[in-house]
Amino acid sequence: MMSDAALVAYFSMEIGMDPVMPTYAGGLGVLAGDTIRSAADLEIPMVGVTLLHRRGYFYQRLDPEGRQSEQPVAWSVEDFLDPLEPRVTVAIEGRAVQIRAWGYQVKGVSGFQIPVYLLDTDLPVNAPWDRALTDILYG
Repeated sequence: MMSDAALVAYFSMEIGMDPVMPTYAGGLGVLAGDTIRSAADLEIPMVGVTLLHRRGYFYQRLDPEGRQSEQPVAWSVEDFLDPLEPRVTVAIEGRAVQIRAWGYQVKGVSGFQIPVYLLDTDLPVNAPWDRALTDILYG
């Protein structure tokens, strides 16, 4: 549990927290995940904040002629993350867009935990365009 002492907020577009969770695409995500895990190991009071990308990751396949095709990566957010309350509303280009957070705990070697909050706009109250705002990393 974190105290009321100074707290570091670490923001990154992607954070690699578990190899089976497609929450990162490459080097930046791996580095961000390593930073969060190191903070947990060192018991540094920190929170991580990123976006929940439900789509946009893919498996790359090459056919015998060398042509690339992509197959989307499907994952069940609910299997890995905990939905959190409350929701907040922000104005984006004059529209009210609701955002919810999902939580994940990164555990250090001593058991110290760093919470990571993944922000998500895929809510029924939002317009289809706004629901997709957080879908794709680097779209």
